[in-house]
Amino acid sequence: MDEVYHISDPRTLKAVAHPMRVRLLAALRADGPATATELAARLGESSGATSYHLRQLARFGFTEEDPAPRDRRERRWRARHRYTSWSNLELSATPEGREAAAYMRHRQLEAMTAAIDEFHNEHETWSRAWVEAAGMSDHLVRLTPASVMTLYERIYALIDEQAELDLAAPDAEQVRVYLGAYPRHSR
Repeated sequence: MDEVYHISDPRTLKAVAHPMRVRLLAALRADGPATATELAARLGESSGATSYHLRQLARFGFTEEDPAPRDRRERRWRARHRYTSWSNLELSATPEGREAAAYMRHRQLEAMTAAIDEFHNEHETWSRAWVEAAGMSDHLVRLTPASVMTLYERIYALIDEQAELDLAAPDAEQVRVYLGAYPRHSR
């Protein structure tokens, strides 16, 4: 699996912004290869719908057939990349690009909200340590655009470093880490 799929075509970004496609791609990235039927059961959708959307994701370069299926009769899908990225500046050059980036920001927000709600609804199933560790914070600071980019780079490196350290830890779980930085006009 490649690390990052950098998108510059607004049609490609818009193609993945479909709510079911975002969920399918997230499931393949988090849980590994699966069939359309397995994904349908996991996501509460029909296998016909998941199959169609998996083919659309493949058409735009997000998924592919798993070259090592468990048996010859099944068609397993896998994500081609760990992450999807795009340049807001590059996409803002056209109305279609601005619209595609806006779709993705809304899908990201929906995914984050769903993850928070999922944890909240299941918090009693987690250990006290996980209940204490999970959460969000916000900081309002003055930074330059270059400082924000440096901050992203350092945080991503720290996340990768910690993930490597915790790789074999028995109490390690998959953790969703969200990071966002948006300027605010002073009033």
